[in-house]
Amino acid sequence: MEFGQKAPVKKDAIAGAESCRKCHTSIYDAYQHNPHHNTSQAVTTEDLTHGQMPASNVYEFNDRLKLVVEKRDGGMYQVAYFDGKETIARRFDLAIGSGKRAYTYGYWEGSKLNQLPLSYFRQLKQWANSPGFPSNLVYFERPIGSRCLECHASFVDKTMEQTGALKVSENLDAKSMVYGIDCERCHGPAAQHVAFHLDSPEVKKAKYIVLYQNLTRKQKNDACAICHSGNDVEVERSTFAFKPGDKLEDYYRNSRATFATPELDVHGNQMQLLAKSKCFIQSKDMTCNSCHNTHEELKGNLSIYSQRCMSCHQTQKHSVETLKKGFTKSNCIDCHMPKETSKLISFQTARSTKLSPYQLRTHRIAIYPHLAK
Repeated sequence: MEFGQKAPVKKDAIAGAESCRKCHTSIYDAYQHNPHHNTSQAVTTEDLTHGQMPASNVYEFNDRLKLVVEKRDGGMYQVAYFDGKETIARRFDLAIGSGKRAYTYGYWEGSKLNQLPLSYFRQLKQWANSPGFPSNLVYFERPIGSRCLECHASFVDKTMEQTGALKVSENLDAKSMVYGIDCERCHGPAAQHVAFHLDSPEVKKAKYIVLYQNLTRKQKNDACAICHSGNDVEVERSTFAFKPGDKLEDYYRNSRATFATPELDVHGNQMQLLAKSKCFIQSKDMTCNSCHNTHEELKGNLSIYSQRCMSCHQTQKHSVETLKKGFTKSNCIDCHMPKETSKLISFQTARSTKLSPYQLRTHRIAIYPHLAK
């Protein structure tokens, strides 16, 4: 290489999402408010819920056992008390979830990441026992592995350690964590693209980056399905390596990602549920992006989503009662994509042994007779 000459940028080199801002300012700024971007984040302040904190910071299992959310030197903590005596305290280090419905939290213990026993549920505006945790015991040892982070973060470096004759353990590097779903998680490594366009600002045609409009329908949907195909799949390789244009089946096998089973859950199986919809089956070009623009924040705006339904269904016939109430213009969603109870996630409120249902909107677009009334 001659003196003063720049080293060529490798094809798979990462630029970092901040580098996208210079040329894509409005998209970058809008995406900061998108649930994908905020699906994981470091906890660095006292604001654990990004909004009003619960009225009570105490979660009681019974008269003897309780958890308390406390501010201490070094941060916010979940502290367990038994008969009034502190037994264990762990700091809030990261939040998982966009917070639209809930946050669950983790703490670092060396190279291990564990889930904290209390989660925040926005619909309750209070703390609840984290999904899947014991109903009458304080439990701080549930690991958060890289597989969880593959759908809730953009990267974390891991190594495997032999801890027994037939046992291995996963070590995560906290400093390597890239929180949220960043630009390059969906658009692929961008260092070559950024370097070229900074050196050649006169070139307006995008170079060295995958353009979604050039992808096939399957490729577009696979880019979403890599995270929206459930958490019970058999993984062939880390999905952190997935790039737009890759095949889903190169990462998952013998799984729900093949759409072979009817037992689908509203948590995670969005792609398979959509694939069972008559809208999707009868369309030649419907993709996730037909309804969703992942750069914007429209969660809960049923009117705008309904307008997107009507762009394809202007001639659909409805009952006189439905037309009279004006639902066809303002709310197709609650009738044709209702909220359903997850079979995988539930939660437990304080001093209760019963599990409360956790509801999410189904992505199987259909006519639901029980809602017609």
